[in-house]
Amino acid sequence: MANHVSALKRARQDIVKRDRNRAQKSTMRSSIKRVQEAIASGDQAAANAAMVTATSLIARAGRKNNLHKKQASRRISRINARIKAIKA
Repeated sequence: MANHVSALKRARQDIVKRDRNRAQKSTMRSSIKRVQEAIASGDQAAANAAMVTATSLIARAGRKNNLHKKQASRRISRINARIKAIKA
């Protein structure tokens, strides 16, 4: 355990950050699952609607370094490709 005042403060801040990051990542994963469910059902309109929120959350995670920027971009791209494949 930390002994210095500054180290104790850093430990407190880390707990808050960890909880915030976990919540953000969990919300992102849930939105991706909603998109995947819409894709599996073949409903393109629902998939597009879910994709809007999922894209926003994935991009935000990339900006905040919760995900690597390129991984965020790749996830968005792959989900988008799946939605376009429903048309075909």
